[in-house]
Amino acid sequence: RWPSLLKYYSHTDGVSWLEEYKARHNAGLEAQRIVASFSKRFFSEHVPCDGFSDIETLGCPSHFFEDELMCILNMEGRKGLTWKYYAKKILYFLRQQNILKNLKEYLQRPTDRQSFLEGAVLIDQYCNPLSDICLKSVQAQVDDITDKVRKVLRTKNPRHPSVASKAGEILVPEVELQRQVLDAMNCVLYEQLKYKGNELDYYNSLNSYIHQVLIRRTGIPISLSVLYLTIARQLGVKLEPVNFPSHFLLRWCQGKEGSTDIFDYTYIDAFGKGKQLTVKECEYLIGHHVTEEFYGVVTSKEVLQRMVGNLLNLGKRESTDQSYQLLRDSLDLYLAMYPDNVQHLMLQARLYFHLGIWPEKVLDILQHIQALDPSQHGAVGYLVQHTLEHIERRKEEVGPEVKHRSDEKHKEVCFSIGLIMKHKRYGYNCVIYGWDPACMMGHEWIRNMNVHSLPHGPHQPFYNVLVEDGSCRYAAQENLEYNSEPREIPHPDIGRYFSEFTGIHYLANTELEIRYPEDLELTRATVEKIYSSGKE
Repeated sequence: RWPSLLKYYSHTDGVSWLEEYKARHNAGLEAQRIVASFSKRFFSEHVPCDGFSDIETLGCPSHFFEDELMCILNMEGRKGLTWKYYAKKILYFLRQQNILKNLKEYLQRPTDRQSFLEGAVLIDQYCNPLSDICLKSVQAQVDDITDKVRKVLRTKNPRHPSVASKAGEILVPEVELQRQVLDAMNCVLYEQLKYKGNELDYYNSLNSYIHQVLIRRTGIPISLSVLYLTIARQLGVKLEPVNFPSHFLLRWCQGKEGSTDIFDYTYIDAFGKGKQLTVKECEYLIGHHVTEEFYGVVTSKEVLQRMVGNLLNLGKRESTDQSYQLLRDSLDLYLAMYPDNVQHLMLQARLYFHLGIWPEKVLDILQHIQALDPSQHGAVGYLVQHTLEHIERRKEEVGPEVKHRSDEKHKEVCFSIGLIMKHKRYGYNCVIYGWDPACMMGHEWIRNMNVHSLPHGPHQPFYNVLVEDGSCRYAAQENLEYNSEPREIPHPDIGRYFSEFTGIHYLANTELEIRYPEDLELTRATVEKIYSSGKE
């Protein structure tokens, strides 16, 4: 009945299944109640930072609550889109909170108990909380590669100490024996399994997620280095991470252990198929000279800092994701490690301010920044003033604006909520989730978008549309046409506005229907008229 919950039980435990069933049933009812309430409470705004407060004080086992959320997400068909939308948000929040707690516990351990692989998995889990990623399965995949290396090593040197030993049991003392391990690793990773650095799509965030590196067998220098270092250590070769600028490396000691002489080490480029480099060759790799400090070993926390830093930079680059989810997630991770970093706190405050979300949290962050660095008072003061104005405007809002099709000023509006449209000029597919009788944007937007060049300019209906590429746009009526082959629009916010996809059009959910009460009938009539030829 509950295969996903099996891990919470032991075969030796005496379990009252009637009580377990009651607990699961009650957790399901509680989850359904909360999910149902979210659309009404948060339709017109982003779920606020305190919106999850009733979830944090659950009166039922969290794994049962999560299981019900998963049941909602896995509902078959194209119905329940709004429930799925909010169930996903709640599950995202719950899992991230748990992962953040695990990360903080990890960072408090002694450094010799901070596995590089576990740290990489925690980052991966936080950025992908809805994926089934766990240390145990990632470790099993790494163990499988390690066993393949042992087999190659056995054919080369049957008496090698790493052949018979279990992971991490021994430390191979002789440099020549260590070289044999590294040669066997290069053979398995790069020749047999075809791992490689992703030069063609270097700035893809998947390159930073360890479970994706194992699936796709490609990554960037730091993710491949974590994998390489983990396998080497399991086979008794102590490699160390080097925070080399622009290109993460590993180092392998050729001299006395713990030597501070950078020339006592060979440097390994896991991105470059395990190539072994001298100090001079490391400089050739990046094209300039660097000081000795950049050849030093770094801690697991510093490795995680660089991994998160890479994701931060990618989050800043991503232009299609209007929610900036990757940037938000990587900022959370960075501030979990360095909670008093003023630069990243300010970036977080500016980001939330820009997105118009969580104004109360913005004020908390700004207060923290002011306490840490009073010299920031100018920027802090500006943001505080505008955030307070935003809060006041929100208090003044009076219910949702209702738009009736029968109103005389709306007589030029041709299309309705839920219709699948195509943009005449750019060719993208989209669904309408709102409309205005004329362009409601400011003069600057109208000028930048060259609206006056349209035959009807800004004095025509404009439509809010969700686009298949994940963006939200504001399109002029003359630029839209009915889509002759309507299909689902894969937009992350589709469930915020619609409850079901019929196969031809979307049905507005209760909250959207309140705002456009006469659109549903018009949409049905339009669909009947356009697609009645049997094309559907």
